[in-house]
Formats: sequence, structure tokens, C-alpha cells
Amino acid sequence: MKLGFSYVGLIFLAMLMVPNLIWTKKQPKDYEKYAANENKLLLGLERTGEVLVSSMALIFQDFNLRAWTGWSWWLVGAFLLMILYEIYWIRYFKSEKTMKDMYSSILGVPVAGATLPVAAFMLLAVYGKNPLMAAAVLILGVGHIGIHLMHRRECNEA
Repeated sequence: MKLGFSYVGLIFLAMLMVPNLIWTKKQPKDYEKYAANENKLLLGLERTGEVLVSSMALIFQDFNLRAWTGWSWWLVGAFLLMILYEIYWIRYFKSEKTMKDMYSSILGVPVAGATLPVAAFMLLAVYGKNPLMAAAVLILGVGHIGIHLMHRRECNEA
């Protein structure tokens, strides 16, 4: 693991943050009601994972492009998942913006808004051969995907 700026990490974070910033103005109806019920442990894991993953994505140059090898397919897979994440958001922004739209699946990926970026960052960790990033992504994934699954279950029960 080599310390240094990662422009690939910056690109991934931009792909993650831009739709989330737009979402702050286009939240689903009744979102606050669901957010008030979030599990505090999962929320803590999510926040911790967000800080760790965001920081590590930027400070390890292991994620930057290098000469093509078979290992490069991990990076290709990560970018494809992030592109699918962008497609998920486009679909959400064109929808009626209900809670069911927010926690929908895409191409069989459940709660795509949570699962796709977590999976993409895990593939990025594999590409960079960075176990610290992988551990941070696991922390993020348990919290973030867990919260989304709880919200989806609440939506289905309503």
C-alpha cells in the first residue's frame, strides 16, 4: 500500500457524491419518517465507513491506473458498477420519487443505491490490493446496506 493522492478515488467519490447532493433536494416523500427509525448501531457503522472509505479512496495511490494486467479487470468491474449506480440515480430522478423507488433494485441488484457503490469500492480495494480499504468497505457495507434493507422492509410493510 502506497500513500499518495488517488485521482481514481477522486473520480469514484465524485460519481458517488454528485447524485447524493442532487438527492438532498429530491428526497422521497415521507423519507424523514423512515430516517427517524434508523438503527443507531447501523448508522454508526455507516458513518464510520463513509469517513474511512472516503479518506482511503483519496490517500492511497494504489487505486490509480497502471500498466494493463489481468488484475486491471477489477478496476473495470468497479467502474462498471459505478456506471450502473449512475443509471440507478437517473432512473430514480425520473421516477415519482417514492420510498419504493428509492430502495428499488436494478438488474437484480437489491437496494441498488446502497449495494452498487459498496460493491464498486470493494472491487477498487481488490484492484489496489488494499486490505485497509476492504475492511473499511465492509464496515460501510454492513451499515449502509443494512439501513437500506430496513427501509425497504418498512416500505413493503406499509
